[in-house]
Amino acid sequence: MSRFVLTNVRLFTAGVDLTSATNKVELTAKVDEKETTNYGSNGYKELIGGLAQAEVASEGQWEAGDPTKVDDAAWAQLGGVGAWSVGPVGAAVGNLAYLTKVLRCDYKLLDAVGEVAPWTSSGKGTWPLARGQFAHPPGTARTATGTGTGLQLGAVAAGKRMYAALHVLSVAGTGTPTITARVESSVDNTFAAPTTRLTHTAATAAGGEILRTDGTAITDTWWRTAWTITGTGPSFMFATTLGIW
Repeated sequence: MSRFVLTNVRLFTAGVDLTSATNKVELTAKVDEKETTNYGSNGYKELIGGLAQAEVASEGQWEAGDPTKVDDAAWAQLGGVGAWSVGPVGAAVGNLAYLTKVLRCDYKLLDAVGEVAPWTSSGKGTWPLARGQFAHPPGTARTATGTGTGLQLGAVAAGKRMYAALHVLSVAGTGTPTITARVESSVDNTFAAPTTRLTHTAATAAGGEILRTDGTAITDTWWRTAWTITGTGPSFMFATTLGIW
């Protein structure tokens, strides 16, 4: 990816797409510096890495009035932990994605007379910040069981994990429409004999969830999202992201 201007950053928090209410997103992954300087350090400090943490900060134009607006979402999520996904260049399948489990720590709103009403909010990662790709786009409605596009994300080394975030943005239908999303892997892009690696909790309403594998090595290099849909006249809008850390 070459240099680019930020015009289409996508932000998903739990079951809400905050893209149209956001004009700034910052991601930070950092490691604490722990000094180990001693008399054998030849006059220079020596450091080792300590605990790591991810942080997400965002801001934009304030709106309220339904669960898809930033005020309603921020109040509902404040103090809670949930799945967050950020796409620097959009949310099409294969676009770069960063995902983690975030504690929404603060929410600030409003300003001086005459200003466009703003909001700012930040969250602290309670899991690592994984880097990967969007596996299902937010703008495609699904009405039946199916599978997504395969992505060659690579093998998962021992001690590393596959992370998977699901953002269910809207639900329609009768008879309790339900979607159960899962993550499948394969040795190649045919997915002739896929293996289910993660299964999200069945969802009947907007919301989000992030899962990860147990740290066991996985030699499969191809990955995709698949889903099972039930109910009468169901329709789901959702986004998924996959990443390894």
